[in-house]
Amino acid sequence: MISNEYLPHKAMIRSIQRESFDTKTYRVAFSDRKMRDSFEFAQGQFAEISLPGAGEVPISIASSPTRKEFLEFTIRRAGKVTSAIHGLDVGDFVYLRGPYGNSFPYEELSGKNLYFVAGGIGLAPLRSLIVRVMDNRDGFNHLKILYGAQTPAEMCFKRELDEWNSVPNTEVWLTVDRPCEGWGCSVGVVTELWKETRVESTDAVAFVCGPPVMLKFAVMNLLDSGFDAGDIFITLERHMKCGVGKCGHCNVGSKFVCVDGPVFSYEQLRLLPEKEAVV
Repeated sequence: MISNEYLPHKAMIRSIQRESFDTKTYRVAFSDRKMRDSFEFAQGQFAEISLPGAGEVPISIASSPTRKEFLEFTIRRAGKVTSAIHGLDVGDFVYLRGPYGNSFPYEELSGKNLYFVAGGIGLAPLRSLIVRVMDNRDGFNHLKILYGAQTPAEMCFKRELDEWNSVPNTEVWLTVDRPCEGWGCSVGVVTELWKETRVESTDAVAFVCGPPVMLKFAVMNLLDSGFDAGDIFITLERHMKCGVGKCGHCNVGSKFVCVDGPVFSYEQLRLLPEKEAVV
């Protein structure tokens, strides 16, 4: 019997965490115990989430492979499918297929200094790797998270940001475009944080995710800080649809984001034709 790669599997919503006015994190678990036990993924991969009558959407897996009893997806309400998902409650069902795409490196990061640079909901794809590193914190050197959003209310994972910042040898630096009363951190785009804290390339690897303009300037700052192009990893979600490289929606030069990505080193991305460049 040939397995159908387009066949989704039923999963129940176990909890919902509101991140902001338009973003929620859904914790789900497969209804089928065998599927729950056999489903494996790596940090940085994504899944296709569908609802009958609404459609299907690719979403990064925001949870860590070290926590196998559930999957988490951070979803911004932006269209028909995501709006339908936002209308669901605990105990309702969604349908999942995957995982798809490649992943962030992990074993080769052992003992290194790690930098995470994120904008807005771009922290969600990076969270999978961050949590996995936190679950084995002694295996890595210094960890620094630089995170920016438009307002404090639009920041994701607020409780975890505080928890991560309290972990030894770990720093979290925050900035917003429009502060509110009582905001005690930086103001400005995420690259402004280079003025607040040292970013050093020695024995370091960087991971970046966010809006295209943020990616461009974050990568420029990392290169100026001495990072090699091969030590900067970027995760993209450019117009992905089918997840298996068949529909062509996410074609970038000779690459398909859903198959060849969504994780790319900057060394790979800078080889794309200039007119197709995403960073």
